[in-house]
Amino acid sequence: MLRRRIQDNQPQAQMVPKAMTAERTEIHIAFEALELLLKEIFIHNGVSCSTADILAANCAGCERDGAISHGIFRIPGYLASLKTGWVDGHAVAEVSSVSPSFIRIDARNGFAQAALAAAAKDIDTAVARTGIAVVATRNSHHFSALWPDVEPFARRGLLAITFVNGLANVVPHGGHTPVYGTNPVAFATPIAGADPLVVDQATSVMANGEVRLHALANRPLPPGTGVDRAGNPSTDPHQVLEGGALNTFGGYKGSSIALMVELMAGALTGGQLSFENDFGDCIGAQTPKAGQLLIVIDPDRGGNFGFSRRVALLCDRLREAGQERLPGKRRYESRLNASQLGIPILEEDLRYLETLADHNAFVS
Repeated sequence: MLRRRIQDNQPQAQMVPKAMTAERTEIHIAFEALELLLKEIFIHNGVSCSTADILAANCAGCERDGAISHGIFRIPGYLASLKTGWVDGHAVAEVSSVSPSFIRIDARNGFAQAALAAAAKDIDTAVARTGIAVVATRNSHHFSALWPDVEPFARRGLLAITFVNGLANVVPHGGHTPVYGTNPVAFATPIAGADPLVVDQATSVMANGEVRLHALANRPLPPGTGVDRAGNPSTDPHQVLEGGALNTFGGYKGSSIALMVELMAGALTGGQLSFENDFGDCIGAQTPKAGQLLIVIDPDRGGNFGFSRRVALLCDRLREAGQERLPGKRRYESRLNASQLGIPILEEDLRYLETLADHNAFVS
């Protein structure tokens, strides 16, 4: 049984229940155990083994690092998209190196992370030859955080930045109708003597997943987060999700950055613009069919052999200036805690995941 395998894959101490309320308990499981469970869920619900490996590691990693809006919370959305046929869990990406530095990927309606993995060797080759790789992915479904896409490059001494568009659920500044996706941007850079600096943020006031968490908890949104279906300001997460839309952060400045992401991820890649996404007959599907642009740069190739030390100097000055927490610090703290104690998860959520894996159950 999956329950038994989870116990066998981790120290028994990590399975000791921790009371949260009279009705709900929290347990801690090893990363490898959660990854295995998620892999079985994906495989049993129409995903190839190789893609299931990638998605499971990604999803478990988000849960481990405390990014709960992109962790197991996303599983029902993944499965709903698979059930309706909106996404192809067996898609094999087509990778083309169209110049020494420019790589195009047609994900063929598959998941973006698997498409990026398919281009790994081409990316390495481009960076080794020219010092830079520009990777344009179209026809892909990105339903996770972006930091897992860029952090691995920074750990190899490279600078990486990525842009993703999605489903139109954000109004332009001064507008009333959604045009942009949450259009996140993420970048990662090495730091001498430390973990990489990793920034991952939406260009909307709040990520869509966070709005969904507010809706589940019936918790109002901060003022200025979004609008209802009539374009009127609303703090009701249900109204924002049901025909309404989010605002961009920072007024017209954030709206301009969202526009840049739309151009980079939607237009430059040859993919869909956010407002062109249409689920059609795939009622219940949640993964937006998007584009992604990734740029990987080798700082050494530009003659800047002290780049990571310069980044460390900048980070030190930020701390001296009073910035207590640099981007990514909270994720690293959660990752360390999870490595020592296991990943915290509600016991009822674990049972639900086991049911999905055991019974080949789709979410209705």
